[in-house]
Amino acid sequence: MSEFRFLHTMIRVFDLDKSISFYTDILGMKLLRKSDYPDGKFTLAFVGYGGEEDHTVIELTHNWDQSEPYEIGNGFGHLALGVPDIYKTCESLRISGAKIVREPGPMKHGKTVIAFIEDPDGYKIELIEKK
Repeated sequence: MSEFRFLHTMIRVFDLDKSISFYTDILGMKLLRKSDYPDGKFTLAFVGYGGEEDHTVIELTHNWDQSEPYEIGNGFGHLALGVPDIYKTCESLRISGAKIVREPGPMKHGKTVIAFIEDPDGYKIELIEKK
């Protein structure tokens, strides 16, 4: 067994309150902790479906001096979440205001049913149907 454990993924966000609302209100995660670092002029907020001691979480980093939204770049791919009924989930997310950027359906060249949504900063989140 490995001594390593995946702790979190960090993404930079432009509007921290809007991002926290998306991940908590729309995706149902919990805000686990939030800390301001005045000397560094940034805030870190950690969100997830369970505590950091036994779950992988997302670290939202907000730099106070950032005046423009971040460019996503072409190196980062996406985050992925498992859902039991992708069609029902997408409809519920759409009603909640989530942007569906790839409607649910089988993945290209496979049978796995997936969809993609976008967070307020344009980060892609893949939904994978896990029955």
